[in-house]
Amino acid sequence: MRLFMAHLPADMPLTTRPPAPSKAARQKVAELPKSLTQQAYTQIEDMIVKLELRPGQALSEAGLSAMLGIGRTPVREALQRLAREHLVLVLPQRGILVSQIDVKMQLRLLETRREVERLIMTCAARRGTASERERFQYLANEFSKAAKSGDPSRFMRADKEFNDLSLVASRNEFAAAAMGLMHGLSRRFWYMHHQQADDLSEMARLHADIAQAIARANEAQAAKALDALIDHNDTFTRSTVSTDF
Repeated sequence: MRLFMAHLPADMPLTTRPPAPSKAARQKVAELPKSLTQQAYTQIEDMIVKLELRPGQALSEAGLSAMLGIGRTPVREALQRLAREHLVLVLPQRGILVSQIDVKMQLRLLETRREVERLIMTCAARRGTASERERFQYLANEFSKAAKSGDPSRFMRADKEFNDLSLVASRNEFAAAAMGLMHGLSRRFWYMHHQQADDLSEMARLHADIAQAIARANEAQAAKALDALIDHNDTFTRSTVSTDF
């Protein structure tokens, strides 16, 4: 060993590391398309939330695969994730069903959301990067525009990005994992009932308040705005009536 090392150049490191990827390389990786499983999940979840796939409707891997143009394995994996989020039910001998909408379950979900989501919003206000805060400001403006225009599609797009960005900006993987299980059910319930309750403008305004607080790094205001949103959702949920499908 000594003889071998004696012949090494004096400035040669004993260990070498591969060079760090360039900024261009990292950007290229970031721009890669979503996995097929993620694509399948996103599309099926959107159809369930917007009631294009109705509560109680039977689903099949083969049918969804043909509809989406995605193989059955990614569709199966997407359905497994949706089952964990209580948006579909996998029943022995009966197949796969879109879950029913249950007001009592929704109220229990709001109990949990209040505690978990308050933590996420305050963490996002504390830990968000400058670019993330800029995006929260953009979303606050989008919510305000949706409140004025009464455009549900605009609100839903902003809401989906707001939810995803909040989880990233919070930098708390445990809270994010818990909250990720609840977003779909919450969005579907609101989408089902918002027209009869004429609730879009108020929901958009309350979301704008939270996004604005996070953009300004104001933890206390983010928590206060979140509580106002959950209070509103609780009242909204209790005011709804069962709908036949």
